[in-house]
Amino acid sequence: MNPARGHDPKAPEAPVQEEAPPNRLIHERSPYLLQHAHNPVDWHPWGEEAFRKAREDSKPIFLSIGYSACHWCHVMEKESFADSQVAKLLNDVFVCIKVDREERPDIDQVYMAAAHVLTGSGGWPLTIFMTPDQKPFFAASYIPKESRYGMTGLLDLIPRISKVWRDQRQELEDAGDKVLDALKSAARTPPEAGELSEAVLDEAYDTLFRIFDGEHGGFGDAPRFPTPHNLIFLLRYGNRTGREPAYTMVEKTLHAMRRGGIFDQVGWGFHRYSTDTEWFVPHFEKMLYDQALLVLAYTEAYLATGREEFARTARETIAYVLRDMADPGGGFYSAEDADSEGVEGKFYTWAKAEILEVLGEEDGEPFSRIFGATEPGNYLEQPGGKRTGRNILRLRRPLASWAHEFSTPEEDLAWFVESARQKLFLAREERVRPTKDDKILTDWNALMIAALAKAARVFDDPGYLAAAEKAAAFVLGNLRGPDGRLLHRYRGGEAGIAATLDDYAFMLWALIEVYEASFSPEYLRTATELSRDLAARYWDCTHGGFFFVPDDTDVPVRQKTVYDGAVPSGNSVAMYALFALGRMTANLELEEMANRMRHAFADAVRKAPAACPHFLTGLEFMLGPNFEVIITGVLGATDTNALVGAIRSHYTPDAVVIFRPSDEENPEITRVAGFTRDVVAVGGKATAYVCTNYACDIPTTDPDEMLRLLGSRERPPEPVV
Repeated sequence: MNPARGHDPKAPEAPVQEEAPPNRLIHERSPYLLQHAHNPVDWHPWGEEAFRKAREDSKPIFLSIGYSACHWCHVMEKESFADSQVAKLLNDVFVCIKVDREERPDIDQVYMAAAHVLTGSGGWPLTIFMTPDQKPFFAASYIPKESRYGMTGLLDLIPRISKVWRDQRQELEDAGDKVLDALKSAARTPPEAGELSEAVLDEAYDTLFRIFDGEHGGFGDAPRFPTPHNLIFLLRYGNRTGREPAYTMVEKTLHAMRRGGIFDQVGWGFHRYSTDTEWFVPHFEKMLYDQALLVLAYTEAYLATGREEFARTARETIAYVLRDMADPGGGFYSAEDADSEGVEGKFYTWAKAEILEVLGEEDGEPFSRIFGATEPGNYLEQPGGKRTGRNILRLRRPLASWAHEFSTPEEDLAWFVESARQKLFLAREERVRPTKDDKILTDWNALMIAALAKAARVFDDPGYLAAAEKAAAFVLGNLRGPDGRLLHRYRGGEAGIAATLDDYAFMLWALIEVYEASFSPEYLRTATELSRDLAARYWDCTHGGFFFVPDDTDVPVRQKTVYDGAVPSGNSVAMYALFALGRMTANLELEEMANRMRHAFADAVRKAPAACPHFLTGLEFMLGPNFEVIITGVLGATDTNALVGAIRSHYTPDAVVIFRPSDEENPEITRVAGFTRDVVAVGGKATAYVCTNYACDIPTTDPDEMLRLLGSRERPPEPVV
């Protein structure tokens, strides 16, 4: 192991402060909780022990929620939780609970919603004061140790809360009841709230068009998040309607992100978000889910447009994940921190002198010019705006423009940039790396599995499929309990924590994608098994839709959401996956469940269509026309490859593909999808059956005729961007 890389995959614990005695968090698995295991705060993990102590001692609960890659979580830990004065106050007044939001997204979801009820906003670190019965009455994000800049510090706030708890406890209890009542009310969807038509797709498109940044790409104000599900919806909408601005918004945004500081120009992969509207200054943490969703978006955009930069970006992002985020057993780690050596972005930024030292002046000067590196630095200190002498590398113009300015062929300039990048990458590897959060989460791994499988199909890359299958085997082999139920978190050889809706929904999506890349029927069989467990434990039998947590949860409210956040809503993904799985297996129960979801969430989606892009992607698929394509032939044969390759190289987002081997009498797929029993190869040649609502056209052995039946369009020509 290279100590500079800062991570040993066999280590069960994160680095801790040796000088302080451990608290209860020392026995936890979460790297984030272990970072607090030597605080003087008497931290408890979430659980009955903490609640019982609060009840017995008549104390309120101080709930702090964060995650390991969160910069301001680290700031609050060093400033306050490691401080003996603050710790004494917290220990005297509260029972203190620390939660890793990635390990317990169910807890985070409830109390982030509570924060929005109480304050109208939220963020991490999330700070909640609540009763021993888990009723929240105060919420905030980062709180400084001492009062400053109009912010009340913990040293002033805690005594005030103590006094109010002592003198007006009933009022706080009543306030907490009202918050929980509001959350429970929000979880109730009206039964069968009506039909959703194509008009809601138009409304979402119109909203995104209004808030689109025509200069820099992206939507809305800073901070600016990638939100790949917006882009995938627009690709599907543009394909459906032929409205070119939908594609234009996608292409502008994807180009801008790839060339901006939000993309790691040296080591590849995307940072979490941009603090400005230019995709320039990121928060430097790297999250697995961002890599996965952006690979899906860039891959689909390549398939829809043929732009080579999108294919290259998807491949580069996958290369980063396989290099730096992969566990030897097959799963993927959760995140890399923003900070190293106590400084945000230190690992990723450069002094111009460092660039010249690595590349030499002859190469370093043009490279610095291309990527905007200057001696004063382009990275300004926040707050204050003082130049730091450090540079964030970005391309303000495409390489074609620089090639014209330097009077050199674009291919030669691209070779020069890549050669310089490799040298800088090797030099950067000698730096102290940001901390890696090495827990393996089912939902985020499922997103990465789906991304790898889709990329394997589109780029015809068996290595990507092997990585997807290895990760799927890891999840299914290590993150299912003896009863077959999914679990949420794996670390240090131990799996635990009940799965959420996202774990199940994203895994259904992943298994469908892996099936379409491999044509191995066991993936559809496993998806069907998981769908039954999901329905049994998460389905709202009264109003339809899925709760985020199962029926044996330990959180005070079972929430049910459809709005997308940094990742798509579990209900949106479940609706899409159940409908697709139903079509692939002719399981009408799954289709009916998806249709009930479509009606159950209709009212919420109508109120804010643009907040539900993944739901609308599923709705677009369900509205049709959609297709089931059954290909029968000898796997790997030339004529079979011609049919499979044709559909994989054209943008056909509303088609699912099932393969039946023609050289087996009773292949496994006939036991998973019974309707394939009667599918035969015409004249002994590989044959495609293009079906809509289980009604099939005349079978064809001609790839072009198959595509004609699917209504596939040719890719538009490559533009100058």
